[in-house]
Amino acid sequence: MSMTNSPYDRLAALGLPLLEPAAPVGTYLPFKLSGNMLYLSGQGPRQADGRLMTGKVGQDVSVTEAYEHARLTGLNLVAVAHKALGDLGRVAQVVKLFGMVNATADFHDHPAVINGCSDLLATIFGDIGHHARSAVGMGSLPGNISVEIEAIFEIKKG
Repeated sequence: MSMTNSPYDRLAALGLPLLEPAAPVGTYLPFKLSGNMLYLSGQGPRQADGRLMTGKVGQDVSVTEAYEHARLTGLNLVAVAHKALGDLGRVAQVVKLFGMVNATADFHDHPAVINGCSDLLATIFGDIGHHARSAVGMGSLPGNISVEIEAIFEIKKG
């Protein structure tokens, strides 16, 4: 598949919709613009119908399923970035992801799970989608979601 010019074209080529961002479930903002940096609050694997993908990775959810959950979480991060910026073409680069996996104590493959989000962002944004990242395990996550990921994007000046 050849890469088209815009992140929207790439989403369409993947057959992925631009989701409607979820409303915050606490006292926080879904994003914060500061200078030319966009900070995205943690998002989870929320489907277009609002249903959340839940379960503990290594017990209820396989690595393959969790990879797809992280990919869906990436799609939710893109939705918030679009809401914040009005145009994903304003993204200069994806700087960093912090990926959290709701995992059993003996689970050790957190990077393979968070790759679902990383791979999606690299596909949607091309070279500027490659980023620094942390992938860690958590004893639990809100609502028993399987993954939560936050992101930092740099925005083009002017």
